[in-house]
Amino acid sequence: MAVVVSDTSPIRALAALARLDLLSRLFEEVLIPPAVATELGRRGRLFAPIVVADIPNARVQAPGDLARVRDWGARLDLGEAEALALALDVDAEAILIDESRGRAVARQLGLTPIGVLGVLVRAKEQGHVDAVRPLIERLQTEVAFFVSPRLRDEVLRLAGESP
Repeated sequence: MAVVVSDTSPIRALAALARLDLLSRLFEEVLIPPAVATELGRRGRLFAPIVVADIPNARVQAPGDLARVRDWGARLDLGEAEALALALDVDAEAILIDESRGRAVARQLGLTPIGVLGVLVRAKEQGHVDAVRPLIERLQTEVAFFVSPRLRDEVLRLAGESP
């Protein structure tokens, strides 16, 4: 179990699956930067608002280095920039992030990015979900979550569910 920092997308996806409980089962604490908390609180076309206080083991924490946030804000959205800065501040084991640009920056910074699909694979490995395939299918059909065929096959292979 470890401390992780989360961007918006993984939390929204888990909420759509009604599996926010996986965060507290897999991680000791989930830190959420203020910009992400604001994004989560907004209603979207496919998403209901999410209150951070309703997420087990999660709390809002602002990053300390606002210069980093400003620098990365030119390339990333504010939530991603704050999440990356906070992950560095707290020496997080990982950052929960799905967007490819944010994941690339995380790797450049020496952080470990984990997307919602990685969370689902870990949850299966630890016995918290029976199968990943139906959860991926729900994400794709219910909330239009994009998963390339190649990534889908790789995730199913990692989950022991041959494509």
